[in-house]
Amino acid sequence: MKITTTLALVAGLAALAACQQNPRENAAENIEANAENTADTIEANADNMSANIQANAENTADAVRNAGENKADAVRNSAANSY
Repeated sequence: MKITTTLALVAGLAALAACQQNPRENAAENIEANAENTADTIEANADNMSANIQANAENTADAVRNAGENKADAVRNSAANSY
């Protein structure tokens, strides 16, 4: 119970401290927060793009391997049928 009361008191004091800031400081903090969120979004998008590019490259490589195997099998089969 004491911990909960202490945490509530700390949260209340933090809220009061934030309210006592001047409007310019609040605006500056909002700008920083928005920039940080935008930067985080850009990084997350870059990570997703990287993963998608890698997955597409792997799929393309698998398709090339399969096509090569199919052509090789066709050559083997046509050679076996000609004898």
